[in-house]
Amino acid sequence: MSSRAQLPPPPPPVEIRSWPDREALLADRAVVLGELVKRHVSPARLVTLWLCGALCAVGWSLVGAALITFEETYDIFSAVLAVILAGTGACCVVPAVFLVVIGLRRDSEIRRLLAAWGGLDRDPVRDARLRMPGVSLVWLLLSFALCVLGLYTCIAVPATDETVRGGFGLAALVMGLGMTCWLVGLIGVTKAFAHRRWVLRVLVGAPAPEPLFSPGGGAHR
Repeated sequence: MSSRAQLPPPPPPVEIRSWPDREALLADRAVVLGELVKRHVSPARLVTLWLCGALCAVGWSLVGAALITFEETYDIFSAVLAVILAGTGACCVVPAVFLVVIGLRRDSEIRRLLAAWGGLDRDPVRDARLRMPGVSLVWLLLSFALCVLGLYTCIAVPATDETVRGGFGLAALVMGLGMTCWLVGLIGVTKAFAHRRWVLRVLVGAPAPEPLFSPGGGAHR
């Protein structure tokens, strides 16, 4: 857990669990769940997602500018400029897409760990801090607004007279930017709903699991 790139491990199997009592289990559970929730839906994660989307949008803008330049090229210098723009744009788009894919795979693993650690026991006092309704609402609203903007850009803007007259390059530029906004927004909406579903199923709605420790302090085996 000391490394930001490394996720907390899953809870140990029942036969090798070594917590001395229920309070120790709940304390470890709270620490791990707090770290996982922070890595899943914290404001910093939203900023990181949007920065990746912005990098992709900048890269696609350069690719779109290259397509427009190719359409309007009349000499070798314009063609070379278009190639440079396309290469620079690809150098922005490819890392952004790679980072988003890595983030999605990481989010999937985080959700599995959240379900595993959350299912160990119930702790309403500590769990109240993990619900983060305000943060998840911000994720949902901002991401939904970005989805709407992206869909409008993909569907309505290319149909305008200015875009039609601009040719294929301009239409590809606009639709690519709109698709980028839509996908980033969709990822955010999905994460907001996933966090809310975890809260309702694991922290709120799930029945209390069978206690691992007897009232006298002994662990069940």
